[in-house]
Amino acid sequence: MGVDRLERVNSLLKRVIAESMFTVMRGDLVPPSSITVTGVSCGRDLHDAVVSVSIFGDENLKTIAMRQLRSRARRFQEIIAREVKLKFTPKLAFRLDRSIEKGDEVLAILDSLPQS
Repeated sequence: MGVDRLERVNSLLKRVIAESMFTVMRGDLVPPSSITVTGVSCGRDLHDAVVSVSIFGDENLKTIAMRQLRSRARRFQEIIAREVKLKFTPKLAFRLDRSIEKGDEVLAILDSLPQS
């Protein structure tokens, strides 16, 4: 599979997962509005995909949200199978993306520096 096609599949899966977040995660302890899908990375054979998510809240909330996402991975896969025509529906693995938090930390440090 070409790199360009794999990038398009990653982008499509990211959109489908993000759009279905409110349906799949409705009524959970962690509101779906606090979860952002930051990226999807499929394997070249499309059998597996890593879904990177950023979660707004404290560490306890992030732990609960990751547990809920992992327990509902099959539901996300069902939605992907229904909405996206692929030879294989990738098995999803969720990963916490802390890059936004690290960016916020860098900005806070820069803001605390004295102005010249």
